[in-house]
Amino acid sequence: MLDAWLRAGVTLIQLRAKHLTFGPFLDLAAPMAERCREAGAMFLVNDRADVASLAGADGVHVGQDDLPVDAARRLVGEGVVGLSTHTQDQVQAALQTSADYLAIGPVFDTTSKGRDAGPVVGLSGVRDTARTMASEKRPLVAIGGITLEQAPEVIRAGASSVAVISDLLAPDWRTRAIDYLRVLRAV
Repeated sequence: MLDAWLRAGVTLIQLRAKHLTFGPFLDLAAPMAERCREAGAMFLVNDRADVASLAGADGVHVGQDDLPVDAARRLVGEGVVGLSTHTQDQVQAALQTSADYLAIGPVFDTTSKGRDAGPVVGLSGVRDTARTMASEKRPLVAIGGITLEQAPEVIRAGASSVAVISDLLAPDWRTRAIDYLRVLRAV
């Protein structure tokens, strides 16, 4: 399902709220799920499969220290489950799970991920992961420190898409988001 959405150019929005407790997180996620549905965007919740399920999100994205993929899948059912990886060993292990997509990163230095970002993998890490996943039907999402100017080279390195936080947090974020859509559709 996710691969078809990415090929169709559907926007994927992920809610990342590391410091919110369950109630406030759910209060934020539920209306976002509805607004994304209305806009035709796919909506994922970061880390919290329970919040994703109750909010009506399209799925969840988990990290190496979160709920395991197969346990998250039990909570989100047919929803999308993505998994962050930071090393080729983690990629190999992730390919043994039911994850619908894998993320690799951080590709570049990032300040938005804090201590859990891991070491930079660079474009070579994206290329290596893309080669490892060449026979897979799962998309590869590149994460970490990606800017509008770098996004095309990340896609050319083998990523199916890019995840962006800091570079969208500009005063005119709407224009920046439109710029991303324009640039990525041209790659």
